[in-house]
Amino acid sequence: MHDTAASRGRVRGVGPVTGTRAPEPLRYRAMFDELSDKLGNVFARLRGKGVLTESDIKEGLREVRRVLLEADVNFSLTRQFLEKVEKKAIGALQIKQVRPEQQLVKIVHDELTAMLGERREGLKISTVPPTIIMMVGLQGSGKTTTAAKLARRLKAEGKSTRLVAADVYRPAAIDQLETLGTQLDVPVYADRSTTDVVKIAKAGIEQGTRNRDRVVIVDTAGRLQIDADLMDELKRLKAAIKPDEIMLVVDGMTGQEAVKIAQGFDEALSITGVTLTKLDGDARGGAALSIYGVTQKPIKYIGVGEKVDALEEFHPERMAGRILQMGDVVSLVEKAQEAFDADAAKLLEKKVRKEGMDLDDFLAAMRQMQKLGPLENLLKLVPGVNTKALKDAKMDPKRLKHVEAIVLSMTKAERKKPEMLNGSRRARIAKGSGRPVSEVNRLLEQFRGMQKMMKKMGGQAGKGGRMPFPMPGMFGGR
Repeated sequence: MHDTAASRGRVRGVGPVTGTRAPEPLRYRAMFDELSDKLGNVFARLRGKGVLTESDIKEGLREVRRVLLEADVNFSLTRQFLEKVEKKAIGALQIKQVRPEQQLVKIVHDELTAMLGERREGLKISTVPPTIIMMVGLQGSGKTTTAAKLARRLKAEGKSTRLVAADVYRPAAIDQLETLGTQLDVPVYADRSTTDVVKIAKAGIEQGTRNRDRVVIVDTAGRLQIDADLMDELKRLKAAIKPDEIMLVVDGMTGQEAVKIAQGFDEALSITGVTLTKLDGDARGGAALSIYGVTQKPIKYIGVGEKVDALEEFHPERMAGRILQMGDVVSLVEKAQEAFDADAAKLLEKKVRKEGMDLDDFLAAMRQMQKLGPLENLLKLVPGVNTKALKDAKMDPKRLKHVEAIVLSMTKAERKKPEMLNGSRRARIAKGSGRPVSEVNRLLEQFRGMQKMMKKMGGQAGKGGRMPFPMPGMFGGR
């Protein structure tokens, strides 16, 4: 038996996780795009009617029903959802102060939020450490990877975390967990001398207790399908280690099968929460919209990619807002706070306020912005942005790299005083950056506009307000 820690070495390209919460890029949610677009079309048609009647609402909700069923949402849940919406929407026709179509969108949003779980529910952290989290699920759901992602997230929040390799059946499962632990600098307890998962888990928890770990995550074995042997083993393990959380990991790509899997595990183990993986895939989203309604167990996290940082908290209200194209400003602000270097931003703000903005400042701000990920994904979180228009815009993901190449092709003096950039200098910069002269000219024109804006904002900040920081990525449309 042994305890693997990343202090022995690191997998190339992956550094240690610090005590601060690591930035997470904004990711593309392919799963909900089609559902979001179809619901958007329904509400657009209702808005176009001007005055809504009871008949209009019923017709619109028939369309919503079709959209939800096509998205693979549970039939019974869809019926209950629409009954509640119709009752409230017809009542809203009597409220003259609010336009009926706006009230209808709000009602759908509220009921969609309720279907997704009402409010964010976090992990149950024990007052007496360590908190024990038991990860369960079928093979292929991403359970082992999710265990490591969760360990990374908890460690980044300042909670010392240990992984326990209790999957003794799948070939290389222990090796996989140890490799992930090494990447994340998270200790992994493993014992290859026995297949007694209860013995392994208890020993790993004891080691975590001795080392004063705040959290111990036990990775259990999966199966190709739910069977009696699997459930008996998990029941014995649950009775022996008395976990604070039983986290079911479900593949979101499996649609309504994911709901059946959740029901099966819940009946056997009384799960406390669900992590839905592969939400960056091309599924229809019905599993996410059905799991809570069927099991009454909250979705706590969502997996949105293969990388170890691709695990996000699940917020029902925010997800409902995104599905209905209402934006998610709270998530946008949180992402910015996580990605931005606060000290560097303060120094840059102080410098810009005192001396004005030059192209070095522009470049520094742009690099901060790049940490947030693709611009179109960021814009999806802004209320009122038309997602169909974003697709049609065909934004070039290399745009910020092009801007960076142009600025870095300038001399220090040119970046300090852009006004000295005459025609020959611009031609040299274009050649050095591999971009056309027209693009260099456009960048300088946009920069001058930003300079004026920052100067105006700086004057307002000097009267007691805070000067908003520029968002260079927003100024680089094709």
